Amino acid sequence: MSGAMPYYPPVGFYFKVNVIGISGANEGSFQEVSGLNAKVGVKEVEEGGENRFIHRFPTPPKYENLVLKRGMLIGSPLITWAKTCIEQFTFSTKTVVVNLMDEKSSPLASWKFINAYPVAIKISDLKAQENSIAVESIELCYDYFTKVN
Repeated sequence: MSGAMPYYPPVGFYFKVNVIGISGANEGSFQEVSGLNAKVGVKEVEEGGENRFIHRFPTPPKYENLVLKRGMLIGSPLITWAKTCIEQFTFSTKTVVVNLMDEKSSPLASWKFINAYPVAIKISDLKAQENSIAVESIELCYDYFTKVN
């Protein structure tokens, strides 16, 4: 045996979100991030005289919306930005960076979302019979994302 340390995949529960230009206490803390998906489409083209198959060509990738969920944060600059965009229909884009952290609080992997803007704000249902926190989520559309490291 060569003495190499075994590889363990990183855990997916320790992450931080940074919306460039928006700061404040707890602004980067979320309980869930989803939508880190890209999928290349396929365009099918038939060729005259060729009946054995159809040519399949890639089309530009499509990206799911990025969804950020957390316990409601009162006075949040992030939610203020989102509300301004949606309620006043005046959109300003931001760059969003999602960092997967290691056990020493250093970024292990990062994804950068370019020209992100809010398309939805949601507040969890308010239910008197349940003992749960109010959860807010913001859904962001963006041009594309790229893995930084």
